[in-house]
Amino acid sequence: MTDTVVRDSNGNQLNEGDSVTLIKDLKVKGTSETIKRGTLVKNIRLNGNAGEIEANTRQVKGLVLKTEFVRKA
Repeated sequence: MTDTVVRDSNGNQLNEGDSVTLIKDLKVKGTSETIKRGTLVKNIRLNGNAGEIEANTRQVKGLVLKTEFVRKA
């Protein structure tokens, strides 16, 4: 297995368990929820895809976020 380096919108490397902040309001597909810009998402999980991370928020569990919309907190 190759180690994929996952980077946030500013180019900082993200690691398992990091916290990130959203830089854009995001609508969640399949729900009426919108997660607001500035929301802190703690304890992210890397899923092996360089452009995505997995996380839970208060509103939505099992969320997959594109790294272009987050920055390391």
